[in-house]
Amino acid sequence: MGGIRGFIPASMLDWPGKLAAVLFIGGCNLRCPFCHNPSLVLESPELPILNWEDLHSHLFRKRGWLDGVCVTGGEPTLWGELQGFLRTLRSMGLAIKLDTNGTLPERLSSLIGEGLLDAVSMDLKTSPRKYGSATGNGTSFDRIAESMELLLDSRLEVEFRCTVVPGLVELEDLLDLASFLRGRAGITLQQFRPRETLHPKYRELQPYEDDLLREWSRCLSELLPVRLRGLSAQVTSEMREKVV
Repeated sequence: MGGIRGFIPASMLDWPGKLAAVLFIGGCNLRCPFCHNPSLVLESPELPILNWEDLHSHLFRKRGWLDGVCVTGGEPTLWGELQGFLRTLRSMGLAIKLDTNGTLPERLSSLIGEGLLDAVSMDLKTSPRKYGSATGNGTSFDRIAESMELLLDSRLEVEFRCTVVPGLVELEDLLDLASFLRGRAGITLQQFRPRETLHPKYRELQPYEDDLLREWSRCLSELLPVRLRGLSAQVTSEMREKVV
């Protein structure tokens, strides 16, 4: 499981405020039905395993131009070679952002303890009581909470984000998450966009209206900072180069 299965040379979306290369690690331990990267999650044989020597050469040449590297997936912490890989990136003087689902707090703790991370974006699927449904395989919230505490106690740049999927995420669920984060961190609400989802029925699911998400954001903002992402009125064209 794992390996580098995709690469974007430069992105202005994956690490807000920074120009970052993006490396996609294959494999995931969740089966969220709304996941928009099923080929990565299921490690489709059609996805190549990219040659690290070629990528290393590119990153080395661009290290003074890029702000850093975003390592995403899939779920990167499943990859047995991740820690050594991040050490290599760090030796090149690159800042590192990790995207994670937070299900492996012990591995996250090891990365933080070794000083291999500068930023982490952690996906929160829904409220604790509905987590098993949203993850598609009965995952408990307990380990998610442990990872949240690790990040909240760290000095890293941290983003907690939730894709607002109708039927899985309601205002009550967001209020539950807000009560956990209140006074300690904000939350980013991401609009759900039906496209190539893991479960076919979610490709037909209509997202919440943007105005409703704005209303929920105003409600939540009384408890914690809220950012909205992916609304129709926002820039939707991806400011990225194509995968090489």
